[in-house]
Amino acid sequence: MVPEVGQGRDEDVSHTKGAMLELGRRVSDSGADTLVMITPHGAVFSDGIGINAVKRLEGDLGRFGAAGVRFALNNDVELMQAIGKVAAGKGITVAALDNALAGRYGVSTGLDHGITAPLYFIREAGVNLPLVHVSMGLLPFHELYAFGVAVREAADQLNRKIAVLASADLSHRLTPDAPAGYHPAGKEFDSRLVELVGAADVEGICGLDPELAENAGECGLRSIIMMLGTLDGVTIGSEVLSYEGPFGVGYMVAALVPGARDDNRLFLGKLRQAALYRAGAKRAAESFPVRLARQVLERYFSGAKNKLFDPAQVPEEFKNNRAGVFVSLKKHGQLRGCIGTIAPTYNTIAEEIAHNAISAAIRDPRFNPVEPGELPELDISVDVLTDPEPVQGLNELDPRRYGVIVSAGGRRGLLLPDLEGINTVEEQVNIARQKAGIGPGEAVRLERFEVVRYR
Repeated sequence: MVPEVGQGRDEDVSHTKGAMLELGRRVSDSGADTLVMITPHGAVFSDGIGINAVKRLEGDLGRFGAAGVRFALNNDVELMQAIGKVAAGKGITVAALDNALAGRYGVSTGLDHGITAPLYFIREAGVNLPLVHVSMGLLPFHELYAFGVAVREAADQLNRKIAVLASADLSHRLTPDAPAGYHPAGKEFDSRLVELVGAADVEGICGLDPELAENAGECGLRSIIMMLGTLDGVTIGSEVLSYEGPFGVGYMVAALVPGARDDNRLFLGKLRQAALYRAGAKRAAESFPVRLARQVLERYFSGAKNKLFDPAQVPEEFKNNRAGVFVSLKKHGQLRGCIGTIAPTYNTIAEEIAHNAISAAIRDPRFNPVEPGELPELDISVDVLTDPEPVQGLNELDPRRYGVIVSAGGRRGLLLPDLEGINTVEEQVNIARQKAGIGPGEAVRLERFEVVRYR
């Protein structure tokens, strides 16, 4: 939508451009002292919130062919530091990213396109304010909302009037040529979120079905929830200024204005209780393999490593059969560990689950070992594999139904079926090749298998 990038195609989103200028005018008229912008494209952490701590915030659109579009703003360091302190008091980890810390994490302190694209129009409308550059986190929704509450409390402490902008694309799957491919959930998600934002329905937004959001390929819901936290306990006048999606990505521009105090709109406590209820209900519905994996991890981390489970409590199908098993751990929707065996290495499926659960928690080389305090936050799934069978070509594979094993010499790579973001056989096989260190031109042996997935 930035003309220097779009080179004419920006006119395809003319409604969005006009709405962004109108939003900028409203920010200008608000009398705000500082902009707080929340981006989904900055230094995103799974267990905290990143805030840019450098004194001078700079960025450009060079990676999009418009290096001449540059921005340089003062960081409101005093507000940034106050936000960190208040958030820490609420149990939320905040990483203040100076150049040294950013280097350690391998991230940049430059303004990302989630900031510079909307800022282009905000500046066009005459807004020239100090900025606090916040990256969304992958925390549970109620904690993201609590961070927004912390932003507002910090501003109040400093008597600082702020405008908070949530940078947030909606679905990336609206059309067949969309960046993430087509999924019918894309239009459903966008329609629902536009409706909820227009109604300022905080509980509805925070309660959106995670599977719907995941299938839609959205990237901005968390930014919006963080922004909504700054409006906790007040009435909200909300207006959706525009919505369109000609590039297969949903663009919404909305303006939310805080009004009078309203204790009926104190949502933080309600969101925490709802999260506890959902976690309890999910835990109660867990299948036996998942309950077993969770029990094993709890006993392992409590020091009871000699007897990880009671065989007498294991159903017949899991103690009289052998199979390969994969155990996957997720935290806040993000993978936290996954380890498995293609063929059985223990006498029973139950033993296979137990040992692979521990390996997923402490031996996956992609992640730091799980800490005991993380156990209540983990979602666990268990895949029990059928025996692999050879196939002659890609036409005998289906990434939704079959997992694949790719072999060359002594190298083997495996990918489970029905994984988010894996839509084609070619993608599935290429990733399995990469995992095994097999080059794209090397001849391989292909095998397929099915799984019974327990949640």
